[in-house]
Order: sequence, then C-alpha cells, then structure tokens
Amino acid sequence: SSSPLSARTRPSLLTSTSRPTMVSLALGVGLLALAADAFVPAPLSKTPSQRALGTPTRVFAEGSANDDEEAARLRAKADELRDQIRKMEDSLGDKRGREYIPTQPASPAAVAEPEGMSLKNKRVLVVGANGRLGSMVCRHLLRNNPQTEVVAAVHYVGENSSTARGYGRLAYEVGAEDGQGSIGPAWSSEDRTATFEYTPEMQGYNLRNMRIVEVELLDPVQCNTITEDVDSVVWCATDFNGNTPRAVSGLNVAFLFRAIADPTKGRVEIEGLRNIIGGLKNAKQSRKWSRDRAADIEEGSASLDGPNDPLSFVMVSAAEEAFNDFETPYGTFNGLKREGEDIVKKEFPSLSHAILQMSRYEDNFVEEGLDLLREEGKDDEGIERSRRRINRRDAARAVSEALTDETLCDKTVEVWTQVR
Repeated sequence: SSSPLSARTRPSLLTSTSRPTMVSLALGVGLLALAADAFVPAPLSKTPSQRALGTPTRVFAEGSANDDEEAARLRAKADELRDQIRKMEDSLGDKRGREYIPTQPASPAAVAEPEGMSLKNKRVLVVGANGRLGSMVCRHLLRNNPQTEVVAAVHYVGENSSTARGYGRLAYEVGAEDGQGSIGPAWSSEDRTATFEYTPEMQGYNLRNMRIVEVELLDPVQCNTITEDVDSVVWCATDFNGNTPRAVSGLNVAFLFRAIADPTKGRVEIEGLRNIIGGLKNAKQSRKWSRDRAADIEEGSASLDGPNDPLSFVMVSAAEEAFNDFETPYGTFNGLKREGEDIVKKEFPSLSHAILQMSRYEDNFVEEGLDLLREEGKDDEGIERSRRRINRRDAARAVSEALTDETLCDKTVEVWTQVR
C-alpha cells in the first residue's frame, strides 16, 4: 500500500510484542510525510475576480530548489522507515496478538488487613463520656488508636439545666485545654478579643477523631439515633456517685426532681442501658442484612459482628464487694448492677460483649500504670475481695483494651490492680 500505514499494518501495531518500537517508527513515518508535504509547491490559483472574468493569471508558488531537495530527502527517509516496519511485521509471523501483554500501571502497595479484632477505621461510642471514668476512656482511645473515631455521648436534660454540666471534665482529660490562649486588653476596643490555638505538642492527642453528642438515655429515639453507625459501645454511664444516687450525693435538684416527678420513666442503669444496647443491635442487624444481600447469602451466621470487628459492647459495672449496698426507690445498688448485667447477657445474646466489674476506685493511694488483674467468678482463697482497688486511669486502660481482647468475649470479670 502507498499509504503510510496499510490496513494490514495498523491493527498489528496494536497487538505485536514490539508495540512501543513500531509505534515510534509509525509516528516517525507520519511526521516525515507531513514535513515533506510542507515543502511541496502550492498549486496555481486565481483570484475571485479573475475566476469570474475567465482571465488566466499565473501565480508562482513560494519556494526554491533547496526546498524541493529537502522534501525529496524526507520522502526517502519515510520510505526507509516503512520498509523497516514491514520487515518487523514479517519477523513476528503468527506471534502477533498472542504474546503481547499490555503494560499495567503500577498498583499501590497492598495494605495489610489487621488480623483478629481491631479498632482500625472503627467508630466507638462512649456513653457517659463526661464522667470521671468515661472521659479517661475517651482519652485512652484517642491517644492509642489514631485511626479510630470516638463518639463521646454526654448527658443532657434541657437547656440551662444543672444536669447539663458542659464538657469541662471531658475537655480537660482529652487535652482540648492544652493549647495557647490569649486575650486582648480590656481597655482596647479593637484588640479586646480572645484567641485559642492548638500547639504542635497536641498533634498526638488526635482530637480531630472525636465527636461529641448530647443524649437523654431514657429517650429510645435519641439512643437509636446515636448508635446508627457505631461499631462498638462502651457503657460508663450511671446514676450513682459511688454507691449513692447522684440526686442524693450531690443534692442535685434536677436529678432529684426527675426521680420524684416521673418515677415510672426509668433508671439509667436499666432503661437507659436497654435503650442504648437495643439501638446498637438494630444498627448492627441492618448492616448485617446489607452485607448478606451484597454477598448473596440467604442465611448468614448468628453473629452481628463484621470481619475484624471489636467487641460490640463493653459494660463497666461494679464488683459486688466494691461498695456497701445502698437502698434506692428502684432497688439496691448491687441489685441494679446485677440486673443491668443480666440485660446484656440474656436479652442481647447476639451481641458480643464483655462485662468489667471494677473494684473500688482509688486515685490518691493507688498508683497508675500497674498490671491489670482479672478474675472470672469468685475465688476467695486468702484474698479479701473488699480490699481490692484500682486507679481510674488503669480502669480506663482496661476498658479500652477489652474492646479487642478475644479472651474476654462474652465474659464477666472483676478487675483490680492492688489489694490494700
């Protein structure tokens, strides 16, 4: 064929094993042909008026003998390249289209998936996050799991209520108050502004991974809402300060009014717990159905946890001998704690859980950073259980680590660090 690339040649360039070389040659042929055409003298032409009158006028094309020589040289070079392409085509024979392996773009290095339970890319809801233990749990999760989102649920009962204590304790624990603040002089109307900036030292606090939500635990609708997209729940909420109801221990009028004015509304330890864990179960069931439909599974396993999911529910309770029993209108302190534990174990068996019965908290005389001691069931051999103590920071560490501890799955254990 006299064309730069014949009908036989064009498809073979896309399938031969020497595709890069042959494509380069073909492009070279095309460029040389175009360059040669640039040196061809322009044809004689007539002006519009001359064409209308029929008077012939000769217009000589611009160019010279040197241009003709250059065009001839480029055509000869193009013919030479065509010959090379034909020879390469003949040398391939029947291999065309069979041995060519398209060049694939370099794929990014595969990210190794975690083995076993993991908090990586998970969302953990901490209920009771503005309490002493709950705020410490948030701090430990944030600083030790930089790829985990922490949703801090704080108690809320109406605006300007004494129960809406703000987030002071939580802000202090997670380090949100560690930045640099400044305030302009009071006598200057222009500079009288306050500013607050994070410092480089706060980078490891991972505060960007925390989100705060307000919730009334006795409202099931609110509980369903905040549990929609979470993978795990840590339950640190309680109506007690130690073993004494907050309405009594703190003379909190709002808590006391709620308990007296609406005694049938329920208790955080029971109804609040049931609302939260019920919302979690509904959310996990919906995600499991979606996974099963995507995988075309008619009936999957009974477990609601996905691959590498942490425990669904970690409950902070109190050891039986940690406090003296206290009688309330709703029942005894220990009775309420055991009833809450039974709700988790018996009413929601499809959710993986761990129940941590904490010994008495002692932050002043028990050091933090001690080894965690655990006991499943009672073993009274020479040990006075009522003397077991634990620092709250170690309790927070125990709670955070329990989320990914497979040995604690569906277990109830007592936790302490020291016997005093």
